[in-house]
This record gives sequence, C-alpha cells and structure tokens, in this order.
Amino acid sequence: MRLSWEMPLETALGNKRKATMLKHFGLRTVADALTYYPFRVTDPLPLTSLRDAASGQAVAVHARVLSSRAVPFAARRGTRVIAVVEDDTATAELVFFSRNQGYSSWMLSRLSANTEIVFNGSASVYNNVLQFTHPDIQVIGHDAPTAQAAIDRATRPRPVYHASARYSTDRIHEQIVGLLTALALQDGLMGQATPASTSVSEGELAPARPAELACAASELRAASEQAMVSTDNLEKFESQSVPSVLPQQIREKNQLMSRFQALVAIHNPQTTQEFYEGLRTMRFEEAFVSQTSLLHQRRQTEEKESFPCPEPSLATGLTAQGKPSLMARLCASLPFTLTPGQEQVLREISTDMALTHPMQRLLQGEVGSGKTLVALLSMLQAVDAGYQAVLVAPTQVLAEQHYENIRQRIAQLEGADLPPVVLLTGALKQKEKRENLALVASGEPCLVIATHAAFSTHFQAPRMALAIIDEQHRFGVEQRDTLLSKAERTPHLLVMTATPIPRTAAMTWFGDLELSELKGLPSGRQPIRTHIIPEANGPLMAQVFQHVRARIEQGERAYIICPAIDSTNNAAHRELASGVEYFTEDEEDAGMDAQHPLHSVTEIQERLSALPQFAGIKLATLTGRDDEDTKNQVMADFESGATPVLVATTVIEVGVDVKQASCIVIFDANHFGLTQLHQLRGRVGRGGTQGWCFLISTAEPGSLAEQRLKVIQSSHDGAQIAQADIELRGVGDVLGDAQSGGKSSFKLLRVVKDAAMIESAREQARDLLQADSNLTAYPQLMGAVLDFLRANEKYLTKS
Repeated sequence: MRLSWEMPLETALGNKRKATMLKHFGLRTVADALTYYPFRVTDPLPLTSLRDAASGQAVAVHARVLSSRAVPFAARRGTRVIAVVEDDTATAELVFFSRNQGYSSWMLSRLSANTEIVFNGSASVYNNVLQFTHPDIQVIGHDAPTAQAAIDRATRPRPVYHASARYSTDRIHEQIVGLLTALALQDGLMGQATPASTSVSEGELAPARPAELACAASELRAASEQAMVSTDNLEKFESQSVPSVLPQQIREKNQLMSRFQALVAIHNPQTTQEFYEGLRTMRFEEAFVSQTSLLHQRRQTEEKESFPCPEPSLATGLTAQGKPSLMARLCASLPFTLTPGQEQVLREISTDMALTHPMQRLLQGEVGSGKTLVALLSMLQAVDAGYQAVLVAPTQVLAEQHYENIRQRIAQLEGADLPPVVLLTGALKQKEKRENLALVASGEPCLVIATHAAFSTHFQAPRMALAIIDEQHRFGVEQRDTLLSKAERTPHLLVMTATPIPRTAAMTWFGDLELSELKGLPSGRQPIRTHIIPEANGPLMAQVFQHVRARIEQGERAYIICPAIDSTNNAAHRELASGVEYFTEDEEDAGMDAQHPLHSVTEIQERLSALPQFAGIKLATLTGRDDEDTKNQVMADFESGATPVLVATTVIEVGVDVKQASCIVIFDANHFGLTQLHQLRGRVGRGGTQGWCFLISTAEPGSLAEQRLKVIQSSHDGAQIAQADIELRGVGDVLGDAQSGGKSSFKLLRVVKDAAMIESAREQARDLLQADSNLTAYPQLMGAVLDFLRANEKYLTKS
C-alpha cells in the first residue's frame, strides 16, 4: 500500500493512538500533517565543549558515554535513566525520566559505556553537576554514519510547532519528517542522487519495489517510536506522491522550489534561509492557486448570457427605445449633484451592464458615501432597458427603509410611466405577498426590494437584468447563486459593502468580482468628532451625558451602544449574532472581562434613566432578540423623536439611517474591532448636522487596546482603519469567516503583508489562463483550483 496525499494518518502511521493524538491538532490526513506548518524556526545551535556550556544555553556537544544506570523513583512508578558523559574538557549527566520500563531499557541500550554520541539540549546545574534533561541523542555509527554527520544534524535549525503538554513539538516534528522520508523512500528515489533543482517527470520516476516499501514502513515506525529517522539527504530527493501544483515555468520565473522540496525545507531545514525559502514557495502557491481559481471562476461567468442594458444618452436623456430615461429624470430631480466618486462608479457599472455577459462587481464605499443612490440609478438603467432589478437587504428594517426611500424618489418623478416598486419580506400578509410575487413573475419591468424572501422557491423574476446584494457579508455564496438562478438569463450582479476592506483583501476574497471604490462623502456631511472617554473618569462621563442632553434638546437623537443584552451570565448574552468581535483570551486584553464585566442594554438603560441628565427624556431599547414588529415600532418612535435616546446592541450597525441622529456613545469600545467602530460611528451625522462619537473605554493607558482606539479617533478613512485593524489584531476581524478557520482559510498567505505577492500571482495567473483557459496542460493546478473552490464555497465572497 502506497502512502498518498489524502491517506488517513491512522493508515499512514499504522498506529491508531498516535493518529488520535494528532487529531487534536486537526490533523487527519497526510496532507494535513505536511501542511501543519511550524510557527517559527530555532537558530542553529553552536557546537561547544562541556566546559563552555553555560546554564540555560541550548548547545550541541560531541561526547563519549562513561556509564549509564536506571534509578527507580522512590515514591512513584517509573525510573530515571542517568548517563555520565565526557569530552576532552569536562563531564556531565544526561537525565531521562519515564514511567515506561521499555523506554528506559531502550535508552540504556543506546547509552552503553564507550558509545560515541552527539547530543543537543539546554544545560542546567543540579547539585553542582552539569546536566542535560531529555537531550536529543544521535549514536554515531547507528543514527549517523560519522561524527560530522551527527554534528551537522544536531546543530542545524529546528522548526517549532504549536503543540500540547501531551504531544510536544519534537514529537510532531518526528512524525512529519517520518512521513516525508517514507514518501521519498516509497518512490524509489532514496539513494539516487536526484538534486532538488532537477525537474523529475512521472515517466522518470522508478516504481516503488516491495523491499523499498518495507524500508519506508520500517523508517516510519522508527520515527514514531524512537525519533531516529535518518534525514541527512532528504533535501536532495523528490516524491511523485507530492507533485508540484505550480507549473514549472512559474516556479522558474519566481525562483521557487518544488512542492515536496518546499515541505522538506520547512519541516527539516538545513539552514534558516532554506526554511524561509520553503515558506515563500508555499505562500506563493496559496496566492497563485487562489487567484487562478477566482479568475477561472470569472471566465466561466463571462461565458454566460445576460440581458444587455444600454446606458441612456447623456445628451438627450432618452433610452435606446427613444423614451424619456428614468435614470436621467431621477438625476435631474435630485436637490444636489452627484459626487465625483458616485459619477465614476456609475460609469463603471453602466458600461458593464451594457454588455451581453454578466457584470460581476463589488461596490465598496464608506458609511454614508451614497451607495444606495448609485444602486437605485443602476436599477433604473435596467428598467429603462425594459427589464427588472432586484435589491436584497439582510434585514427587514433595512429592506423597508430602502423601499420607502426608493418609492418616495420614484413618486417625485413626473409622468405616468413610473415603474412599480415592490416590497417582498416575510412579514407581508399572504394576500399582498401573492400579489407582489405574481407581478414580479409576470416579467413586468419593476424595482424589487426584498429580504431573504428573494431566495424562496416561490420567487421568480424571469426578466431580472440586475441583482444587487446589500451588505454582502451577511449572505453566503449559495444564496447569491440561488438569486441569480431566478431569471431567464444570468443577471448582472452588484454586491455592496460598507465594511472597509484593504484592497488586497478585497482582491483575494472578492477576486471573481471587479472592484469599484466609492470615495468621498456627499456634500454637507461633516467629519464626525470622535473622543476617547476613560470610564473611570466620572466628571468626564458626566460631561458626555450633559452634551447628549443638550443635543436632544436641539431636536437631535442619540444612540447608546452596549455589547451585551442583559447582565445575567454576561458573557453568554453578547450580541454575537450581530457581528460584534471580541478579543480572545490570549490577546492583549485577556482578563478584562473579569475586572470589568461588559455593559448590557438592560443595565445601561436603568442607569441612564436614573441620571439627572436624562430626567424627563424617554429611552427605548433595541436588541437582536426583539421581533420585527417591535424593531419597526422602536425605530419609528426613535425617528419621530418620541424616544430620542436608543440604548441598543450592534443591531443598529448596518442600514439604520436616522437623519436626526447626531450622537453615539459606545460602551466597552475597546472590546470592538476597529472596522465595527467605524461602522457604528457612521450611524450619526447623516443629516448634515455635526456628528459626535464617544468611545467609552476601560483600556489601560499605553495598552494595545488604547492604541487601537486612537486609530479610530484620528482617522475617518475606512481603508486605513481596516489595514490598521489587520496589523494590530490580525486578518480575522476584517475578513470574518473567510479567514477565521476551517479549510477555507489560508495557512500561510497574509493578505496585507503579502500584497505584492498576491498582485504578482494574479498577473501571472491571468497570463496562464489566457494561454490555456481550461488549464488542460496543468492537471495538478486544475485539481488544486477545484479543491480551492470546493473548500471555499461557503466563504469565498464573505467580507
């Protein structure tokens, strides 16, 4: 039986217990083990004499065994093996503790008197005796053919893995190197001088012979049981069981190793430089496979047929059919002019929509930058061409807001040829829902605003030319594909997000979409004044609430944001469903919750009601637990001013648009991600009034949490904030599920630090696909592309 890339570890190792231990690290197959990358590599160890070995220093020593003995523990089972060793300068003790009698006997047999060894470990002093506890040992003549070979092996750098108390980094290393050795052995290449730089085709690989397979199994058992696999020359060989994914010309152009040699360099490096070169190869492979996959997916989409929607004439304001353009009429009715950013992205979208193959475009813009107006004008371009347009929102509140805004704008236009604006949500009465579904199913040109109801089997829009998904990160790829299947032809697709994403992150995770960046804010919008308020500063807190009171007396509104719903079992009641991100226990603010329990909506509502600053002012609450009717009523009362203060969780983060809102107070701000704080801040100052944001913090002065808040205080550029968030907290907070774990995540590629590599890989992938669109000449790459698309099916376009 041959080892293979996807073989279960239990089969490959022939040891269920060891395979079970490795499962604790998520390793189930040979591929999982070989791509379980170390997080660092040690520096090369110095070869030194026993006399010069300093306590606490990791060194390698060439010595001879004088004697060895096993000393039973007095109070518990087990033994202590002690070997006395010497070199030309001094003596020392090597000590091994074990409860396994077999292990003790085996170690004594290896450390018999007069045995020449090379060992490496950390020196210590016990009872004035130099000791090395559990050093790595190589017996010259058994584990290594010569003293120099043993020294080379002992002094070279070693990879360090995330491990556990029960399974050390050394044991993980032994298993992985054992697998690499067995793979090379079974392919009949061990002992044949095949340099790593030599290209080996499948026809040149000698088939494995039974004796060699037996040898591989023997070596693998040795790796598992004794940690003594000979790996001195492993870097010189290849394995057909681990073929390279990258085409040879790509590897040569970028000076990369083969896949097998890169894995050897990472897990069994001869030098630290070799280790980093191996990482560079595998990192580039991830970049190249991901970009090839996304570009390949886009090419497949371009082969489909869509409804072309010509842009109305700017000179005459007429459609291609000679009718007055709704798009032009709406622009003329606006009490303001479009920003340069809106005009630019509209040109990009309009040009794409005129094509006969589907547009696939991501519209990324700041909170309040005018994306909804761009979406409406794009929808009218579809209706002008005689087709339907559908906008899908993630919540009923947001869908109803879009519906009311769009209906009012359309109603302001003159003429009898205005298209119907249709609302489809789960809250509609059955009669109204049936009527709306029937109207859309008839193919009549119309504007449809929907929630998840658009994914229902009852919803059909045969003449849908444009599908718009608002807040793309709230939907999955399967839902997007379901929507696109509702029409007779593949609709043009526009997905929108206000979550700021660094360009390379967008290029990596939205790579099948063209990117449009809407920059700038509409005229009249003022930068929001942001202040960090230490919660422990009572007088400053009082001033904040007095300021809020003063703004309310001017007819304005205020949001008070809390991360938890109620105070009972505080940690369990965080509004996780609405997307709030927290530090994990091992990050900068570990233990913060224990000292400062997170504030809840119920607690803050009670506290504010008792403050003199809020005497006579009605407060309302809103959380993700409230039903849709309650949410609608609360928002209506807030907008009207009946309850001018809204104490809420982050349920108001997306889509809430109350023009009178001017203040937002965010409790426990140091527990939120920067992009989320930026989103929340964007809820105020939308009506032209000055906006105020108060970040209530329990962060210690000079801490990482305080640094993060200073970023949000000093910047209003979403892209800069997102990049700072990635650099300070890691990519997971910005990319969410797409980068936070499972088979979908990159193991090595860093979407910000490796920006240049991603861009280079994308250009080279585009050139390769132009020459061979189906990757016919590159079956290994095509297989990797299919694996990538399957593994990322649910995450590919989440932000």
